[in-house]
Amino acid sequence: MVVPAQRTAEAINLLREGIDMLLGRWSALQMAIENEWGGRDTRQKAQQLAVDIYHRLIRPAETTLYVDDLDNLLDDFMVSLNTEVDDGSIEEISDKLMIMHEEYLEGNFVSIERLRQSTPAANHRIQVVNGGEDSTSSSEDESMEMAEERDI
Repeated sequence: MVVPAQRTAEAINLLREGIDMLLGRWSALQMAIENEWGGRDTRQKAQQLAVDIYHRLIRPAETTLYVDDLDNLLDDFMVSLNTEVDDGSIEEISDKLMIMHEEYLEGNFVSIERLRQSTPAANHRIQVVNGGEDSTSSSEDESMEMAEERDI
């Protein structure tokens, strides 16, 4: 079986780098990791998420990948960390992953190059529900809802 040009080792490494950069800039996931909302092994779980996404994105072209599949994967993962994300970032991350997937199949890595060149400095306010209860951020209670200045 011949490996298409877009599936070279370099292309696969670029895709993996793109997934890692995107997840590394996802505020909700980073808060869950930093606060160990999924337990002491939250960081390892997040690394496994990146591997799972990677394997879904490198599937053969004949296997259809739907954005809803990625939405469900990300949502289920965050719930497994005792974290419910209602800020639209799951859908945004899924959309960006689909773009990376499509570019990967075409041998085009524009979105990954843009991620490399961008700095995580956009204002992005998220609300995270942890443990089934809304938390609000104020000077008295800064536990779960945070204003993050990350690029997602």
